[in-house]
Amino acid sequence: MRICLVLAAVTAAAGCGTAPPRVEPSPAPVASSAPIPSSATAPPPSPETSPGSVPATTGTTAGTGTTTATRTPGRRTSTGWEITVYYTAVERFHDGDPTPVTGCPRLECTNGDDDLGTYPAGFVDAVRDEGTGRTSSGRYLNWSYDVGFWLDTAPRTSDGGTLVPFVSAAADPTVLPRGTRFTIAGCGSQDDGSAPPQAVCTALRDADWEITDEFTPGLGGPKHLDAYIGPETGPGFTDSAWYVSLTGVRLTLD
Repeated sequence: MRICLVLAAVTAAAGCGTAPPRVEPSPAPVASSAPIPSSATAPPPSPETSPGSVPATTGTTAGTGTTTATRTPGRRTSTGWEITVYYTAVERFHDGDPTPVTGCPRLECTNGDDDLGTYPAGFVDAVRDEGTGRTSSGRYLNWSYDVGFWLDTAPRTSDGGTLVPFVSAAADPTVLPRGTRFTIAGCGSQDDGSAPPQAVCTALRDADWEITDEFTPGLGGPKHLDAYIGPETGPGFTDSAWYVSLTGVRLTLD
């Protein structure tokens, strides 16, 4: 189960989730989608080097738990990060008992009690885990710890913006403030110590990420990021190669 990565604002909440090899068409006017490679079955990547061979000299800053790094003009390299992915659940890929959901029928609302419809239990659980889900009607059922469920036209960030696949990322704002841009220079390893599939690592490394989202308070950590990869593309998505947690990740920060 993923940590819910988003902190909802008073008038809007965010979501957390994972994306597959291919993003499905989005109903207007929903979030823009970035295509994802269709295969994640290639051999694990060989050891990677930071673009431009940027040397990283790390050390812990007293009292902060953060890592310092050698800087080049406008950029710096930082090591030892953890990255998990989050995605938009898709109703038609889930089953389970019909589950009624109550909440807000619109964005500018908190802790509502309106009837928002009935959905498969597996879909409702996924929305709670990831923060956002696309219903069969094309609307979005979003969730946040301080707002509850609400219906919307797009998957949302914590300030009410739209989550963009392979762009939007979440962090503790005391670690990386909103608007921080970064790329992934080295994918590190999966939880079991193995290298991530080549297609997954390549897609994550090729993206230009920006911190547009926030963790639920207390669940971030000093060197933890979440990366939004769009809507899931099939049933059992959490068992796919795209549902990854990476450790020992190397970042290049702008």
